[in-house]
Amino acid sequence: MKNKTLISIVGPTAIGKTALSIELAKAYNCEIISADSRQFFKEMSIGTAKPTPEEMNGVVHHFVDCISIQEFYTAGQFENDVISKLSEIFENQDIAIMVGGSGLYVNAVLAGIDEIPSDLELRNQLNQELEEKGLRHMQQKLKKLDYEHFKFMDKQNPQRLVRAIEVCLTTGKKYSELRNQTAKKREFEIIQVGITADREVIYDQINQRVDSMVKDGLVEEVTGLFAQKELNSLNTVGYKEIFRHLEGEWELDFAIEKIKQNTRNFAKRQLTWFKKDEKTTWFDIMNEKDKLVQHLEKSLK
Repeated sequence: MKNKTLISIVGPTAIGKTALSIELAKAYNCEIISADSRQFFKEMSIGTAKPTPEEMNGVVHHFVDCISIQEFYTAGQFENDVISKLSEIFENQDIAIMVGGSGLYVNAVLAGIDEIPSDLELRNQLNQELEEKGLRHMQQKLKKLDYEHFKFMDKQNPQRLVRAIEVCLTTGKKYSELRNQTAKKREFEIIQVGITADREVIYDQINQRVDSMVKDGLVEEVTGLFAQKELNSLNTVGYKEIFRHLEGEWELDFAIEKIKQNTRNFAKRQLTWFKKDEKTTWFDIMNEKDKLVQHLEKSLK
């Protein structure tokens, strides 16, 4: 598989990763691997900004609409599935593109995930503790055990909080120390690029996207999922805020503003995570798109 290349495109939400990846896939006549963990779910489309068939423009996308919200899918499983899929793709093509903003899943493919031990009995106890004492209690617990991991993770995701605490308590080590101690060698070349923009531009695009989601039927989509709102897959920005509106806690306008605020905070966390990887070359999508294309052309030679 030498001379086969995976182009990885990362960046904050709403920056334009999808449009860029499709444009590049058309130019290179290749397929796209989605590394957006929310776009995996078949039942979640509007609130995840899933590309429509029209936006895909005939480009084959993998790992979009691949599982149900009822299913549990880890970054480790994603790593194995993507490496297997890339083996198939590279039988006929020299280039593939991976695009997405889910840092843990991107990193799983680029560097691999170490085999981290599990303790299901302890996990059940921690889930019980979560139920009894709440999310904030678990956040504080992990903060004391592993501040480095706590700083960068999605603190609103109870499943990931419980898993990180479980690993710390099971191994006696920090989760951040155990993850990716040694990057796995891949049988293909990797080119890593990141796209960003001025903060005001990113925030404006986030606000516009949320307004478009509402116009396209976000409230109706979330209403259809209300009976399953306790699922971890639905504990995500754009859905949890509308659930609170449907429960009568928030007015719709307030819920929409909270989606915008929480999405902006999420974008900041994404940038913090991705900027840690020194192998990623960054470009301002508003002013340096030509530079990005030139960088890819040079790297592919």
